[in-house]
Amino acid sequence: MKKAMLATFMLTGAAVLTHAASVEAAELPAAIKARGTLSAAIVPNYPPLDLRDPATNELSGLDVDLGNAIAAKLGVKMDWQETSFEQMISAVDTGRVDVILSGMTDLASRHDKVSFVDYLRSGPQFFVQASRAKDFPDMLALCGKSVGTSRRTSFPGEIADWSEQHCKSAGKPPINVVGTEGSPDARTQLKQGRVDAAMQGNETLPYVMKLEPNTYAVVGERISSQLTGIGVAKNATELQQALAEALRQLIADGSYKKILDKWGLSGDAVEEVTINAGT
Repeated sequence: MKKAMLATFMLTGAAVLTHAASVEAAELPAAIKARGTLSAAIVPNYPPLDLRDPATNELSGLDVDLGNAIAAKLGVKMDWQETSFEQMISAVDTGRVDVILSGMTDLASRHDKVSFVDYLRSGPQFFVQASRAKDFPDMLALCGKSVGTSRRTSFPGEIADWSEQHCKSAGKPPINVVGTEGSPDARTQLKQGRVDAAMQGNETLPYVMKLEPNTYAVVGERISSQLTGIGVAKNATELQQALAEALRQLIADGSYKKILDKWGLSGDAVEEVTINAGT
């Protein structure tokens, strides 16, 4: 009996220690805890991840829901700081904000200043005007055509790489990549006929196609897989670990899945939380 009680006590103690370690791993830096808020840079022009609700003009989207849930796990509130895409890395690197939570791709080229807690897996997708869908039965039909995509992303280089690999081997002319001021500009140029096709993240296309029914048609599958992450200053390891642990807890209790389901992105879920796993 004593041995059984001792074993039970040891198991209970281990469970308590494991829980304590989990809570400790999620501890925020003292300055953030004292402030009671976690400041995040956001650019609300990337639906369904980041947008303003058309009815209320309030910040909305998957990132907003996820950020608020993470903050709640950590015992603070989110302080959303709207900024430009170009300023986000500088803002977190210099400490003007604590994190970037705005659909930013985890790229190795960004790791010199920012580390990423990865929370979504998606990829770039070709699409065309629905009225021209028959002209593009597969992705090889894009060879020799012009494709517009945001120059602020990795997509121009990825299109060029795909073209080099597939168009060249098929004996077809390369894709002409047209850099745009963002995904909305690429769609505008597509509708105006200034480009033959466009590319943006597959996580955004269903939302856009729902807003503009019978306007676009996807071509093929996404051409690569990318991780989207919460950007944190490179040396802010304590904050990185706290965010990662909070995200793990959201995955474990089902909150993460509910948020992704709400925004139609359950297919882009990550199975485990990683840091700087992007290439």
